[in-house]
Amino acid sequence: MCTAIFMKLQLDKTDGLNTFTAYGEGYVCVNGVRHNCNLAVLPDRLLPNWTKATFETLSVADLEVLAALDAEIILLGTGNRLRFPAPNLLRPLARAQKGLEVMDLPAACRTYNVLMGEGRKVAVGLLLV
Repeated sequence: MCTAIFMKLQLDKTDGLNTFTAYGEGYVCVNGVRHNCNLAVLPDRLLPNWTKATFETLSVADLEVLAALDAEIILLGTGNRLRFPAPNLLRPLARAQKGLEVMDLPAACRTYNVLMGEGRKVAVGLLLV
């Protein structure tokens, strides 16, 4: 005889917090609002156009913006496919002692929602262009 035990992985209440409600080719929706530009998202605020860069033109200054955010964990969504930034670009995050996870856009959106729902101090920078 098996007994099933269920564990809840996300909080029910995320009222007033930024949550990804959809994503697709070149866009994300946060709380039902569509965004087509690069975007940084924290539970309590949005930074539209946090960078004008593409993955290929990403700079140290772009990651300095993410390192300065009030977050313990930084996610970087690199578009439709997973790509790792050059190690020299990651220096601002290392100096700020911030964790960084690099993933494709869908995984970054899902991971952000889970971490935010757990009450974690998380931010995500998404490259949509």
